[in-house]
Amino acid sequence: MKVIIIGGGQVGGYIAKLLIDKGNSAVVIENKEKALQALEKNGIKKENIMVGDGTDALLLEKSGVRRCDAVVCVTGNDETNLAAAMMAKFEYDVPKVIGRVNNPKNAWLFNAGMGVDAKINQADLIGHMIADEMNYQSIMTLMRMSKGKYSIVRVHVDYHSPNANKPIAEIKLPAHALLIAVYEDDELIIPHGETVIRAGQYILAFADEAAMEELNRIFGAGE
Repeated sequence: MKVIIIGGGQVGGYIAKLLIDKGNSAVVIENKEKALQALEKNGIKKENIMVGDGTDALLLEKSGVRRCDAVVCVTGNDETNLAAAMMAKFEYDVPKVIGRVNNPKNAWLFNAGMGVDAKINQADLIGHMIADEMNYQSIMTLMRMSKGKYSIVRVHVDYHSPNANKPIAEIKLPAHALLIAVYEDDELIIPHGETVIRAGQYILAFADEAAMEELNRIFGAGE
């Protein structure tokens, strides 16, 4: 997979290293000297760095935007991220464009009409994580979907849950929830009806707000 990352700060640098370490091709576009030095210090090779503005069409083309699989816009400036996203999607038809939201008040702008397929809203995610800690015993939000009201959540199966040690087929799950995976330590299971949910395990689920409340009730300390 070939990915262009616009913004070489801490977020962009981390994403680039993660992708490269996993065998992907990644190019980081950055123009601030301090960030460029940090990229090299953190092991990003010079051939993976382009110096310049991520909204520069010539630089984008030189970076391989016409052949890339995704563009990730993660500068510290929302206007730059939106401008780069629009260019990537509408000028170069990049299959996947991801945009970082710095100011939560601008989140509504990061949508398909502006060229953004998925947005990273750190403030929103942290806020929901805190709210989950306050409201739910067993659930943590991992990702908020940019379209709609659904989230990917992690559910902890409490040792006192009445549904522990039952197969999924015998558990009445909420209609608007889908179990994605069950894991414990290093073992991950793709769940099906016969999968037994055990106390202490974690479940990854796709759910809306009402379903989250139900999952907390089902897998928490008691219904």
